[in-house]
Amino acid sequence: MFKYLKSIGGLEEMAKRNEDKAKVLYDFLDQSKMFKGSVEPGSRSLMNVPFVTGDPDLDAEVVAATKAAGYDNLKGHKSVGGLRASIYNAMPKEGVEALVEFLKKFEAEHA
Repeated sequence: MFKYLKSIGGLEEMAKRNEDKAKVLYDFLDQSKMFKGSVEPGSRSLMNVPFVTGDPDLDAEVVAATKAAGYDNLKGHKSVGGLRASIYNAMPKEGVEALVEFLKKFEAEHA
């Protein structure tokens, strides 16, 4: 792992990549009419992004639809509910962008 981090530019580069990935998802959530981030901007995580639709049944429908589309583990924490995208270091930015495109399509089809 150390060699990999060094080869990409170190911890600074990894931090930049994580900030870029999180921005893609948070920007979508901040403008979405269906999905809302459930953490205040100043306390947001770069790794776990919790969000909701405001309707537990619709949250469950999103989880089922994402699972059917190959996105796994979007269900929120069992004590909190809602939805949660885990975008750890190994998740490429393209994966986050694909998730956002899926959520945009879901929102358009269920508006």
